[in-house]
Amino acid sequence: MATRTATVSDLDAIMALENASFPTDAWSAAMMREELASPHGWYVVVEEGERLVGYAGLRAVRGARDADVQTIAIAATARGRGRGRALLGELLGEAVRRDVHQVFLEVRADNPVAQTLYASEGFAEVGRRPRYYQPDDVDAIVMQLDLRGWAAARATATSTGKGWC
Repeated sequence: MATRTATVSDLDAIMALENASFPTDAWSAAMMREELASPHGWYVVVEEGERLVGYAGLRAVRGARDADVQTIAIAATARGRGRGRALLGELLGEAVRRDVHQVFLEVRADNPVAQTLYASEGFAEVGRRPRYYQPDDVDAIVMQLDLRGWAAARATATSTGKGWC
């Protein structure tokens, strides 16, 4: 498994995974291309061999104190092996490097696996957006993470040899 920064040359593979993962509300290729090229975005991919099996994106305007996890997607055949957690860790690490204090995200109310992942990393529910995901009429759960607390906990775990993944 190799994780690296995404580039526009990954667009076709990202879009194949985007459409497979989010069949009713996938982003367009134009939207994803803009995200990959934006100075405010930071995207990573995970590959197994020559195959892209996951990607994730962060939106963090330089100098801002908050950021948003835009997306995380893992191929169905690669789920359940810590890749989503690893990608989330990469995004949060970049947010730390950008001196972000709070990270937000929206997660589908009908996705308990993702909700559990986020909660296990310290995200807490701070609100709901009714019928946010269309055309499915699914609510978005808005979650927030105190990034400084998360980073301090990771530093303590690392220094005591307990790890964090």
